[in-house]
Amino acid sequence: MIVVTGATGSIGRALLTRLSGHEVLSAVRRPADDLGSPYALADLDDPATIGALLSPCDRLFLNSSLWPGVVDAHRAVIDLAAEAGVAQIVTVSVRDAAPGGRLGLGMHGLIDAHLRQSGVPWAVLQPSGFMQNLPGDFAGGTMYGAYGPGRISYIDARDIADVAATLLTSPVGPGRAYVLTGPEALSHAEIAAEIGKALGRTAQYVDLPVPELAARLERQGLPQPLALDLAELQAQTGDGSWAPVTTTVRDVTGRAPRTLADFLADHIAASS
Repeated sequence: MIVVTGATGSIGRALLTRLSGHEVLSAVRRPADDLGSPYALADLDDPATIGALLSPCDRLFLNSSLWPGVVDAHRAVIDLAAEAGVAQIVTVSVRDAAPGGRLGLGMHGLIDAHLRQSGVPWAVLQPSGFMQNLPGDFAGGTMYGAYGPGRISYIDARDIADVAATLLTSPVGPGRAYVLTGPEALSHAEIAAEIGKALGRTAQYVDLPVPELAARLERQGLPQPLALDLAELQAQTGDGSWAPVTTTVRDVTGRAPRTLADFLADHIAASS
C-alpha cells in the first residue's frame, strides 16, 4: 500500500490521480470525500496517528506545509515508518535544503538529514519554487520582491507528482536526492510578462532592496525576524543558484516538464 500525506495539497491531489489503480490510503486531518480514494483521519501534529497506518512493505509519501513543529513531526513519522518496516519513503524537500539554512531550507535540511540516517530506503525531491504560487503572488497586479534580475527555474507541482508517482510504483533504488526544475529559468520580470499575457491584464514585478522588502513585509504583519529572513531568502535564491535547469523530470518520467506557458494555460482553463 502507498500511504500519502499532504493529499489535499497541489502535489498530493495530482499524485493521487497518477496513482489510480494502485492501493492507496491518504492520511488527512478532516474528511475529504472529494479525493475520490480511500482516506483515514490522521494528523502530523500527532505522529502516532500516521504511524498507525503503516505496515511492513508499505511506501510512504511524506509531504506537508511548513509550521513551527514540522521538523519534530516529520522526524517522528520517519522513525515510526522505520519501526513499521516500510519499503520506502519519498519526501518533498526544497532545492539547496541544508541544516542551518534560512526558513524552509533549514527545516527541510534537518528532516532530510534524519531521513538519510533512518535506515529506510529514501528519495528526497528537491524542487525549485512552485508555479502554482505565482498567480497568487501577482493577484493584485504587482509583485514586490528582492529576487533581483536573477532567473529561477520554477516547476509545476504536477511534475513533482509525476516524479513521485514513478518512484512510488517502481522498484526501490538506492537513496537519492532529485533536484526538480521546469524546462526554463525566468526572471520575475519575465514571469510578470508571461502572466500578464496569459491572463489578459497588467502584471508587473517591482524589485526592492532587502531592507525595503523586509519593512514592507513587516507592515503587512510579519514579525521582524521572519520578514528579514524571507527578504534575504529571496535575494539568496535570486542570485542565480536556482537558475540551472535539470533533466530530472524527463529522466525519471520519460516526459518533459511543463513550461510556465503550459501551466498558465491550464490554470486559466481550470479557473474559467
